[in-house]
This record gives sequence, structure tokens and C-alpha cells, in this order.
Amino acid sequence: MAVNSKKIAVYVLAVFALYVIITDPAKAADYVQVGFEGISDAAKAIGDFMTWIANGGDS
Repeated sequence: MAVNSKKIAVYVLAVFALYVIITDPAKAADYVQVGFEGISDAAKAIGDFMTWIANGGDS
């Protein structure tokens, strides 16, 4: 059952993404930009944390 619900969820998400892209490409581009900014911010935070660890955890 879990595999079927996972397939359904992926299918619904793909249909929604295609709908947004087709109906409003500018908004879809904004969503992609927000997603990449979030990934970039997360990577920067991890890098800052690793630098802090490498420096001995000094404040």
C-alpha cells in the first residue's frame, strides 16, 4: 500500500508542477528561484558550521 500511495503522491506533485508551469510560467520561475535560494542558504549555513567546528568551536 505504501508504494502505491508514494506513486500517487509523486504523480499528483508532477501534475501540479506542470499545471503551474503551463498556466503561469513567471510564478513557476519565482518558485524555482526561491527553492534555489533556500538550498544556497542551507549550504552556506552548513559551510559556516563546518568552519566553526574546524576552528575549534570558538565563538
